[in-house]
Amino acid sequence: MQFIALTSIGIENLLVDELTELGATVSKQTVGSVRFEADSLLAQKVCLSSRFATRVLMLIEEKEGVDDKNSLYNFARSQPWQEWFGPTQTFAVDFNGTNDSLKNTQFSGLVIKDAIVDYFNDLYEQRPNVDKQDANVRVVARLNRYGVSMYIDYSGPRLSERGYRQGQGKAPIKEHLAAALIKRSGWLDNVKQPLFDPCCGAGTILIEAAGMARNEAPGLFREGFAFERLPSFRAAKFKELKEELLANITDPKLWLIGHDYDEQVLSKAIDNAKRAELDDVIKFKQSDATKLTAVAKLPGVVISNLPYGERIGSMAELVDLHRNLGVGFKKHFNHWKLALLGMDESLFKLLKLVRLKRYKFKNGPLDVELNLYQLDDKQVSLTTDDKKALNFEGSTSFANRLKKNKQGLKNWLKQNKVDAYRVYEADIPEYNVAVDIYGDSAVIFEYAAPKEIDEKTSEKRLQDVITLTSQQLDISPENIAVKVRKKQKGEDQYTAMSKQNRTMVVEEFGAKFKVNLFDYLDTGLFLDHRLMRRYIQENAKDKRFLNLFAYTGTASVHAALGGAKAITTVDLSKTYLKWGQDNFDLNNISNTRYRFEQADCLKWLEHATAQYDLIFLDPPTFSNSKRMKDAFDVQSDHIKLLTWVKKILSPSGTLIFSNNKRGFVMDEVGLIGLGLKAVNISDKTLSPDFKRNKKIHNSWLITHG
Repeated sequence: MQFIALTSIGIENLLVDELTELGATVSKQTVGSVRFEADSLLAQKVCLSSRFATRVLMLIEEKEGVDDKNSLYNFARSQPWQEWFGPTQTFAVDFNGTNDSLKNTQFSGLVIKDAIVDYFNDLYEQRPNVDKQDANVRVVARLNRYGVSMYIDYSGPRLSERGYRQGQGKAPIKEHLAAALIKRSGWLDNVKQPLFDPCCGAGTILIEAAGMARNEAPGLFREGFAFERLPSFRAAKFKELKEELLANITDPKLWLIGHDYDEQVLSKAIDNAKRAELDDVIKFKQSDATKLTAVAKLPGVVISNLPYGERIGSMAELVDLHRNLGVGFKKHFNHWKLALLGMDESLFKLLKLVRLKRYKFKNGPLDVELNLYQLDDKQVSLTTDDKKALNFEGSTSFANRLKKNKQGLKNWLKQNKVDAYRVYEADIPEYNVAVDIYGDSAVIFEYAAPKEIDEKTSEKRLQDVITLTSQQLDISPENIAVKVRKKQKGEDQYTAMSKQNRTMVVEEFGAKFKVNLFDYLDTGLFLDHRLMRRYIQENAKDKRFLNLFAYTGTASVHAALGGAKAITTVDLSKTYLKWGQDNFDLNNISNTRYRFEQADCLKWLEHATAQYDLIFLDPPTFSNSKRMKDAFDVQSDHIKLLTWVKKILSPSGTLIFSNNKRGFVMDEVGLIGLGLKAVNISDKTLSPDFKRNKKIHNSWLITHG
């Protein structure tokens, strides 16, 4: 009989070797699968024993030229289905692949289902039922450019799910991939040597390693294989097979060590090891991988799925981790082998180690690579022990500028009691970032580099920026958020980048604001508008205040603290309006005349009729949000916008108009035509931390002429 074993990309060669060792005859290897020949008992042994296969399918038949509904139906209708199940059993159909005629996999699956039902109806005058969730037999069909292959699911649920892992980390490594790392690392050549995972997460690598070292078939204690429901299954023979595999288990003395910084994840690892009955074999400990120490007197192997973007959102933590891991390995792990899995080549380079070999894999949908290293005296002596070693010597100029700028702002910060400010704004062209400080935390905005700048060079400079920001400002890497600043369009303006739900409170001129440095592109507080907000507070007493495109309502808070008679806060986002209400609560502001309205500001303005004495209008540079009526461009549409605002600006009222479009030019003729006059106050609204970028925003005071 012919079977196909499925696996992940990069593991195929290991699966071929494994199948051959088990006694199967491999006939074909393709991307993500290996075809082999075996009798039913050997195929069952594969299902019990394979650490690299995720699923085993039994081939029924394959045929070329099956490419439309009729040929697919006829192909399925001609199979001897009674050999695999009967009319009283349930079945399901999985279909993969499309072409010009068979465009929908669900439709193609229904065609096969109809053919099978018709087959049994003709033969027995009885129709089997479909059960998509828990079918007795699952039929699998795959369409390719040559035709269709028809299979019976032989193994059942994913073989890679061993059963011991109920708790896992944020980005768990698949069990069969963990087995592949162990095999590629070379540790199995001598399982008596120590095996250490400094970022062990839920313990998958160590648990898999123990099973492999003990020659324990991973499916030995699994129940409910699909082949057990087939007519050819012989329970007695299967029992003998399991007893044979059970007898093959060995009990070598193992030295397995797992460390992780996250106490909650580590507790899951301990629980998983208990379920695998390995809790007395693996030694787990809470420990920070950035502060590695020796774990064994004898050299061994380090295998680890290092954290990457999918696991922790802060790039600063990743840079710090890799820099310090490199130092720790060289200091405490000489003569050890390293097998490290990750995604980002630029992060691997921070280890400052010479790679021995590389393998590429898939961890679910993610492209990952395994890098192998051999630490020896030469490797250690050729690399630096300075954990703050930079990619570029020239990066010290960024460090010096950061230090100089902070020192220059010291007196102003103290006098004004400001704890959220910008300390660096692309002062040096090669280091094209902005750095904002929020108390004991920081945000680094990386501006998009010019096309002529090599991407790898930009990555390395950013790594240096992160390291030096932490060092010079004495800020922990876990409190540094790194973001790429790009032009936001449409819905992207309201889309969260990730969700860490980390918030903090900062103060400004007596007002308190909630900020979130990690979950959104912006933090909830536009620092460059600081002096405008103070102007609003100083001029809001007894005024009717309107805040349009209000974002998190920070200007409304200042208006309330300044004694505004009434406040209307308008924004399209429910998230930001709720944030604004949180800011009001932080400042103990409560007044029935202070209202929040969720609305498309442009549409709201068209129909607004009330009068306001003080208006703050800070529209986006561009927007084509699906929730907005039309695309909006502040340069071409600002006169139309001001036409609407004029109608609700009281005769003696003041409009504060601001935008962030570089090169914006006020249409003075259009303004005169509206009977309005404007005074440019851009320079007056720039606080010392933004004096280096006079184009950060444009602002005017506009009144009736």
